[in-house]
Formats: sequence, C-alpha cells, structure tokens
Amino acid sequence: MEKITAIIPTFNEEVHIKAAIESVLWCDEIIVVDSFSTDKTVEIVKSFPQVRLLQREYEHSASQKNWTIPQASNPWIFLLDADERPTPELVEEIKGVLKTGTKYSGFWIYRRNNFMDKRINYSGWQSDKVIRLFKRDECKYQNKHVHAEIESKGEISILKHKLLHYTYKDLASYLKKADRYTTWGAFDRYHKFQKTGKKIGLAYLFFRPFGRFVRHYFWRLGILDGTHGFVVSALAAYNVFIRAVKIWRLQNGEKMEDPFKK
Repeated sequence: MEKITAIIPTFNEEVHIKAAIESVLWCDEIIVVDSFSTDKTVEIVKSFPQVRLLQREYEHSASQKNWTIPQASNPWIFLLDADERPTPELVEEIKGVLKTGTKYSGFWIYRRNNFMDKRINYSGWQSDKVIRLFKRDECKYQNKHVHAEIESKGEISILKHKLLHYTYKDLASYLKKADRYTTWGAFDRYHKFQKTGKKIGLAYLFFRPFGRFVRHYFWRLGILDGTHGFVVSALAAYNVFIRAVKIWRLQNGEKMEDPFKK
C-alpha cells in the first residue's frame, strides 16, 4: 500500500481542528500548516504528538498549499480544510486506491455541504466537488487568489463517496470571507477588463447579480432547500453584486489595496 500525507491549512480554527485531525488519523503523516493563529488552534494541534506543525504567513490559499505540498514525506496527499470531514466510506475508498494503485494523478471528491446548521441538498451546491486526493509530485494548485484548483500532469478521476463540509456557521464569518474574496475577484477582473476596455455599467450591476440568484434559486433548485436555499441564493447574488461594485469603483479611480501586488 502506498503511503499518504494529510495536509490541513488553518487560521483560527479552534472550533474545527480537533475533529479534523481525528478524521485523518488513519493517514501515515499529518501536517497542519498554520497562518499564525491567535486562538487555541496551535495549542490543540500540539496536543497531537503525531502531527507535524508548520507555520507560515498567509498570502492566499493556493500559495499556502503549494508551499506545504513538497514538504510531505509521502507520494499521496489528502488535502483537508479544517471544516471538512471524510466519511468512513470515503476513507475506505481512498485506502482502496492506495492499496491497488491507479493510473490517475488525482481524484475529484464531491462535498455534502452544511450551511448555518442545515444540510444543503440543492441551491447550486449539489455539484460541488474539489480535488482533495492527489499525487504530490504530479499536482499543484493554480497560482490564483480565488477558487484555485489543481493543475495535474496526468488524468484526474472521481471518487464515489463524499466529504462532509461544515461551512459558515454564522453570517459574520460568511460576510468576512466574502469581503476578502470579492476584493480578490474584483481585482482579477479589473486587470482583465483593462486589457479589453470593458466597462462596468448599470446593466452589469443589475443583471449579473439577478442572473446569479435565478440560477441558484430556480435553475439549481435552491427553492427546495427552504429558507436556507433562499439565503444561499441571495448571498451568491450579493457576492456578484459587491464584486461588480468594487470593479466599478476601481474603474472610476477609487483607491483600494491591490492584493496581487503584495
């Protein structure tokens, strides 16, 4: 059986980190890469003697992961965010891959999302999947601030079983992350629009968010998730709107700190 390293990136994850580590104790090596947490995250990590703790200043998610991956001792990586948990069925499926071998460089894994204490079955999240199992020397993350995915030298397949994802227990945590991600997204598009000459106007500000809400709530069946589905769809539209407003303000000369020039 080939050996595997679990990597868990953290920053102020005292609520999640204990359960996250316990969910990967079957791995041959566990690395927690921490962005200098100010809560009890590091203290909790150190209570697990088998866990290797690394610390590094946070630039963005992909950078943090790409810095850590080459430091793994084993040929396979299982990348787990602190708010994710593999099901027992997924663990057995991964062990099967390690035991029998595979021609693939990595695997997509679907996520079962829980939002504000409710399982979300629709709302555009039913197709949510991430590459979390991959070969250390054949895969790395795209150098992007937002929604970076794995780039692979070989083929990527998909696993049958799912990750549990306990995302956003409260509105404050969602809005805090949304502010950062919409800024990154705004600058990414702002730089692209500079090359094409595209301008943000009223039509863009209205129709893009409206279209996103319709997509999540009606086409992607958010209506079947009840109140939570409406909130998920509305927040998706909110993200698109705020990102568009930030692009509009940048195009009109408003000064914002460009995260890509750090």
